[in-house]
Parts: sequence; C-alpha cells; structure tokens
Amino acid sequence: MKLDMQMKLQMKLAPQLIQSLKLLQMPILKLEQLIRHELSTNPLLEEAETAEEQDEVLSTSTDEEKDQSDPQLDKINWEDYLRDEGEFYFKPEREKEEDRLEKTPVSEKTLYEHLLDQIHLSRLKKEETEIGEYIIGNIDENGYLVCSADEIASALDTSKEKVAKILSLIQTFDPTGVGAQDLRESLLIQLKEKGFEDSLAFRIVKYHLSNLEKKSFTQLSKTLGVSFEEVQAAMDFIKTLNPRPAMGRFTRPASPVVPDLTVEEIGDELVVLHNDKNVPRLRINHTYRELLKKGSISSEETKTYLVGKLEKARWLLNSINQRRSTMIKVMEKIVEEQKEFFEHGSSHLKPLTMEAIAERVGMNVATISRVANGKYVQTPQGIFEIKYFFNTGVPREKGEELSKRHVKQLVFDLIKQEDPASPLSDQQIYARLKKEGINIARRTVSKYREELKIMPARFRKRIVKTETGDSAEETVTPPSTDST
Repeated sequence: MKLDMQMKLQMKLAPQLIQSLKLLQMPILKLEQLIRHELSTNPLLEEAETAEEQDEVLSTSTDEEKDQSDPQLDKINWEDYLRDEGEFYFKPEREKEEDRLEKTPVSEKTLYEHLLDQIHLSRLKKEETEIGEYIIGNIDENGYLVCSADEIASALDTSKEKVAKILSLIQTFDPTGVGAQDLRESLLIQLKEKGFEDSLAFRIVKYHLSNLEKKSFTQLSKTLGVSFEEVQAAMDFIKTLNPRPAMGRFTRPASPVVPDLTVEEIGDELVVLHNDKNVPRLRINHTYRELLKKGSISSEETKTYLVGKLEKARWLLNSINQRRSTMIKVMEKIVEEQKEFFEHGSSHLKPLTMEAIAERVGMNVATISRVANGKYVQTPQGIFEIKYFFNTGVPREKGEELSKRHVKQLVFDLIKQEDPASPLSDQQIYARLKKEGINIARRTVSKYREELKIMPARFRKRIVKTETGDSAEETVTPPSTDST
C-alpha cells in the first residue's frame, strides 16, 4: 500500500521534478531563453519590474500552496528524487530527447574551453590573463582571430605591445596555427612550429602566396631561383598544412560563454553573486490570479486551462529560485574550500571532490554535478567552468596532498624552464618531482605531458647556434618508438 502510494506520488510529481532538474542543469543563457519562451506562452506569467516583486510573488505562492497542498506531499523526500538516476522517469521507451539528461555523455570541449585551459596553465599576471581571455573570446570556430591587436588594445585600454605579447603566446597553443588573422599567418605559424622557418615552403607562403594560389609554379621557380620540381615539392608539403586549424576538432558552442556566477573581492571577503541581470524577473499575473481566487470564471474548460497554467507558473518561479539558491550555496562552499586559489591563483588549487562538497552542503553528488557541469564562474583569476575546482589529489611524502592540476602545472613549468638543447625526459621530470616529495609514477608524468599537448623530449630538442652561426646541436631524427 505504501509503495503504491509512493509510485502514484512519483507519477504526479515527475513533470515538475524533471523541470527542476532541467533548470538546475541549464547554463544561464538557456535559462533566459526558456523564461522568455514561457513569458510568451503562459498568460499567467508576466515580467516583474524589480527583484522584490518576484520575491514577494514567490513568498505569496508558497503560502498559498501550503494551504492547498496534499498532506501526503509533505512526506516526500525530495533528495531521494534528486538522487534517483532515472529508473522511473527516464525509461528509454518513454523519454523525449530534451529529457535525456542522465544518459547524455559530457561532450568534448569547445575551442574556447580548450584555449582557456592553456591560458590558465601559463601562469600569467591577472592583466595578462584578462587580455588572453579577451583574445580567445574573439577567435572563431576555424581558429582565426576576428579582430586586430589595435582593436583589442583599445577595447581593454591597454598597450598594443601587451596584446601582441599575449597573442604570440596564444599562437603557440594547440591546435597549431590558431590565433592567426589570415591564411598566410596561420600557415607560417604551422611551418614555424614544424621547424621549417628557413625552408622554401616558408618563403613561398610568406612572400608569394598569391602565386601559389594561382599555381604559377614556373614563375615561382624563376623568381626564387629554384627548380620547378622544388616548387612542386614545397607545394605538396604546404598542402599538408591545415587552412582551418580548429575546424572539426572541437564541439561547436551553442552559445557564447556567459558566467552564471561571479566571485568578487568586497573588502576582505570573497562574495558569490548570481549573474542574472539579463534574466527576466517573473510574477504571476494579478488579474488572472484574482479571477481564479474569486471563482469568477464560469467556463470549466477555461478554468481548467488557467489552473494548469497557474500551477506551471508557480513551479517555474520556485524552480528558478531553487536553482539560484542551490548554485550560490554550492559556490560559496567551493570558495571556502579553495580560498587560496581565489586569492593567489591556480598553483594554490587544492584537491577537492564533489562528494566532499555534497556532504558539506547537505546535497547529493548528482545535484553538485548538475551545478558544476557546463556552467561558468567569473573570478579574480579569470573565467572557469565550475567543475574546474574539483580534482583529485597527489600525495606528498610529508603527508599533505597536491591537486592534480597543480602537479600538472609543475610539469609544465619544468619543461618551460628546460634547456632547449637538452630537454628533460619524462624520467628526469619524474626524478625532479620525486626529489620534491611528489609521488607519482613516470607514466603519470607522460600522461600529464600529453594532456598539456607537449611533445616528447626528442621532439623538443632545438638547434642552438653559436656566435659564428654554426650549429652547436643538431635536431634529432624521430625514432620509430618513444624512449622518453
């Protein structure tokens, strides 16, 4: 009997619960779109002029619902619904595409996210990071910068030299060729990265790209004083380069990245604010509500329709309010746990799991996951996806733990500071970390290096020229197997 009652209540509450879960999972732009759609289709909803009006409506709605509620509903454990991964609500034969929340795998990163990860690993000053984020925000899906350094400098009220410095850094990022303003620049970046800066192909792209596009190989051979075959060979090599360095490699973002939350330093405190200034404030239409309350509607069909719309409007209002309070509560706890990161940067990021935050805020892990995935926060250190703050720990001999991202940063720093003529092997990096009391396996070093898009030592070896111009070191021909 009890089980039967529970199932009936589940069936009654399923649509509203699904709506609450969907709202919690939505990034701010999609939430804004949904609200505007509801405003245009639900006559019981209208836009409030102030946040206070919305809060008043929420309070009134809550009081009215208490009077009209089924006493059995008070016994429902709402956290059980959030914890339930879908045996009842998400059966494949019943689900709609838009309700497929639990089963959708996390998509691969967008180009924007991929470049942000790299800029945040570069240990720049705050101003430099902001310049980098602005540049990345103006790189299109093909990998090209859509504005000039002058325009960026003007927009940020900074010098062109500072912008050029950060742009040069971004142009070393993966994918090779990213951040260029035109085809010539992108191809030159790719050739330079491959070590062909002194090649015939480089000269052709830099000075004679128009001849190349016209396939004027005979003219090129005369101009450059080389054979037709050499021009053809250079052309064949240039064809291996990517004219659209980011095309097809990354998820196409459905919308621009807009942070849901902001962490600001106010006095000596870090304060979490909700970035919902562009989201319409809602309230229940007073006229319709009074008509329903006084029983002034004679048509049962109309009354049923309006009651349904009223119920839907109230659930939407409460779901929005719940989403906001849940996100702020979770982010406040993250700020508390990762305070040193927000004050000093990524090198101070601590190990932190969703399970730990769930326990501390009294929610379940599924709820924390919905808050963390696909939503961003603006911080004094830059813009981050909320899930960035969750990472596993690496033990040290002293008993403390370092975050995985911090150890990865150490690997990045060691490689950045290495002698180009004698780059560090993974074994040498492993030994240096071990000397610092960081206990990770050599294969983990290799994994972190690969995640950082850094090639093995033998491919990083550079030609170092003496004052006379002779090569003191030679590039090493890549062997067939990795011995790094």
